[in-house]
Amino acid sequence: MAGDGDGDAGRHGGGGGGRDVDRCHFLVAAYGHQGHLTPARALARRLARGGARVTLSVAASAHARMFPSPSPGGSSLDDVESEEASDGLIAYAPYSDGFGFGSRPRTAEERARRRRESADSLSRVLARLRAAGRPVTCVVSAMLLPAADAAAVHGVPLAVFWNQSAAALAAYYHYFHRGHDDERGVVAAPDPAREEVWLLPGMPALRVPRDLPSFIVDATGGGDSDKAAGAVDTMRALVEVVGRGKPTVLVNTLDALEVEADALQAMRQHQRLDVVAVGAVAVPMVVPLRRQRTDAAAGGGEEDRIHLFERDRKGYMEWLDARPGSSVVYVSFGSMLGYDKRQVEEMLRGLRGSGRPYLWVVPKDGRDEEVERCLTDNGGGGGGAAEEQGMVLEWCDQIEVLSHPSTGCFVTHCGWNSTLEAVATGVPVVAVPYWSDQPLNARLVEEWGVGVRAERDATSGLLVGAELASCVEAVMGDGDEARSIHERVRDLKDQVRREVVHESGRVDSRLKNLIAAMQNRK
Repeated sequence: MAGDGDGDAGRHGGGGGGRDVDRCHFLVAAYGHQGHLTPARALARRLARGGARVTLSVAASAHARMFPSPSPGGSSLDDVESEEASDGLIAYAPYSDGFGFGSRPRTAEERARRRRESADSLSRVLARLRAAGRPVTCVVSAMLLPAADAAAVHGVPLAVFWNQSAAALAAYYHYFHRGHDDERGVVAAPDPAREEVWLLPGMPALRVPRDLPSFIVDATGGGDSDKAAGAVDTMRALVEVVGRGKPTVLVNTLDALEVEADALQAMRQHQRLDVVAVGAVAVPMVVPLRRQRTDAAAGGGEEDRIHLFERDRKGYMEWLDARPGSSVVYVSFGSMLGYDKRQVEEMLRGLRGSGRPYLWVVPKDGRDEEVERCLTDNGGGGGGAAEEQGMVLEWCDQIEVLSHPSTGCFVTHCGWNSTLEAVATGVPVVAVPYWSDQPLNARLVEEWGVGVRAERDATSGLLVGAELASCVEAVMGDGDEARSIHERVRDLKDQVRREVVHESGRVDSRLKNLIAAMQNRK
């Protein structure tokens, strides 16, 4: 059986222990980014609680941050790749992608090299686990193509963990199967004289390009370069994997969410895909938060969360404690977005113009010298400095902040993890999507009625201060729109909590069915 709780995280552990060589063994492989690692790890731990042996494999650079080397000089990536670790419930076996933390391939050749090196490294992980008497029964690719490559080489069954919305999966699947004439492989900029929409089964009308994933939209007429091209290639290949082999696709979503349940059903009916909602793996961490802290072994407590960035320890919770209920504007655009000085100035103008206290996360990696100077000059530098109205941090525990009674609004990039956490904690949203699936997630926020979408200036591309202040007022003010949003936020939070708390057994049964199916294929 899997461990009943968590031991101290450490190296060289096997996870779970015991003589269980016949136990079903899942290798969950994910990118080393915070937004991918958090849900992948949560899924891995839920599979382990369902009775499976589970090993989580992330890029060696991220693994080194999770399990720092005890040696004074640190470990090389090659050394880290060969080391395993355990947290008492699951094991960790990193792979090498040939790139350091925070770096990424910028050309087609570099992308091909990363995929090849990652697949080769994951293949070595599979071989080592087999040689150690722990052969992998199923590889779960958390949208990581090299994991599918390695599974094919070893003849190991594949499942896909789709850590975006079901709506995003449906949009990508439709796009890459409908055919198009644009040689760049993206949706061409529409004629501004007419509105173009996508009508997909089970989904609201999606306006082009406003509501579509950015990687398949050319809103500029020229397309962005290598980054967009690489993302298009990756998504196309993922959709091909899903469509060709028809693996089980575990979707990080909830049946309680409108559009999501309909999109899943439409994909089952029209594309004959084996798509399974696994309950939004991040949501059990926060619902109900107080119970989770005292019942960690039941799943979903703070030990299910992991942070690749050092959290600020300079009193942001105490700062929140001193603010009135539902008064604070919380701002975070995730771990990957950088800022420029002009945008920081506009953000400060809007936050101050709102007249409300604000807590703003600006990761260290997203601050260049100009941004740092701007924040410092305005009382918000130094990774925790506070002025009377606001506080700027380098990183925090987002779930704690969203669950705090003083938090009244979430200004977010609408990454899927953040969107789910806002819904689960019942915090109204100001959506400021930037790229990837975020525009579509912002469309869902509008469809659910739990927030508003901020519009950027058409000329500068900036979120100007006046627009930010107006949107904050729309969700936190005394008007009819704010009252309607708050009512809908409460209703949807209650629906989500009912599904998570009272119907979690249904999701656990789905995961146990997957475990049983893979066990029967051994």
